[in-house]
Amino acid sequence: MRLSLPAWLRPAPGSEAAERLRQGKSPWTEAVHLVWSVWVFVVPVFTPQGYDRTWLLWTLASYPPFVLLYARTMLAPRHLANRYALGMIVLATALLPVFPSGISYFVFGCLTLRTEGRHALRRYLLWLLALNAAFLGFSLALGYPWQMLVWLPVSTLGTGLAIAVQRLNRHKDAALRLSHDEVRRLAAVAERERIGRDLHDLLGHTLSLVALKSDLARRLVERDPAAAHREMDEVSRVARQALAQVRRAVSGIRSAQLAAELAAGKLLLETDGIALHYQVDDVPLPPAVETAFALILREAITNVQRHARARQVHVQVSAGTAALQLRIDDDGRGGDLVPGNGLEGMRARLQAVDGVLQLDSARGRGTSVIASAPWPACLDQADALAALAASAALE
Repeated sequence: MRLSLPAWLRPAPGSEAAERLRQGKSPWTEAVHLVWSVWVFVVPVFTPQGYDRTWLLWTLASYPPFVLLYARTMLAPRHLANRYALGMIVLATALLPVFPSGISYFVFGCLTLRTEGRHALRRYLLWLLALNAAFLGFSLALGYPWQMLVWLPVSTLGTGLAIAVQRLNRHKDAALRLSHDEVRRLAAVAERERIGRDLHDLLGHTLSLVALKSDLARRLVERDPAAAHREMDEVSRVARQALAQVRRAVSGIRSAQLAAELAAGKLLLETDGIALHYQVDDVPLPPAVETAFALILREAITNVQRHARARQVHVQVSAGTAALQLRIDDDGRGGDLVPGNGLEGMRARLQAVDGVLQLDSARGRGTSVIASAPWPACLDQADALAALAASAALE
């Protein structure tokens, strides 16, 4: 029998835990930070009373509500999460006269506060300064020695700002991913609209011609069989020509995926001041190869943006008589490549289309990623030569 959590322990839409779930991570990963609440159980070592009965009773009374408040900061919608963070601060302040260990609750409350929108970091810093000033003033008024409190603003301000910066960068990355997805979506929509117009223009004229000549052949079949045969031959020729045109048009749909990745990659790199130049041969790529090249391009550009420190990136997609090739060159720092999920993913995608991956990364001379894939078995060398000849004719 499967047990279900109560509603107040399930991630609400818009919560931190819900965001983790969307990223494919466990919503409970943030619970690891509760390890730092061990200070609740360590503080008595530094107090004259030690582990007395008062400490035990207040720990049993306050620690479960603290854990619940911390969980709610992760599970509640972001616009409500600060209520629970402030709840931890109120809990620590209320316990301060009788329970020194409750200072740890104040630290957790400060670190789980969130600010959104413009100047979020500045507002968060002001929140921390105000809360620390009030809490320290109250503690000193109660007779706490300053030596016991001096670490408090240092830890909350330093750690809090580091967490806030990390959170802001995560939100910026999420916004950037959304913009990339939107670029890909718009590229796909534009390509579909183009294909729709092309098909309408092609098939509208061609089918009208086929219908007209078929009617003419039907009328001539008894009166002039030779003329009827000529018209039927013309219908066959027009139909084959239309089929070839439709295939060329539909192949454009497949290339939209690579075009979208190029557009998204250009956007990603240019946000970091990296120029992207590309050259793509006008040859329809087989769908499986198209998908593999698009995903490899995405992974390579992401690696350049994160690690390469490059100024320029060149992408070339070329088609030979025996193989198709994707080449990505950057002028970054280069150096030893550490095998990881990214490189293994590239190799796995190429292996699925019987392709190979070559990497060249000399320190100080940038990195080259070369992905090669043979023409699929369903396209023999004659088909490849025909595609290249068609491309040359179009030029």
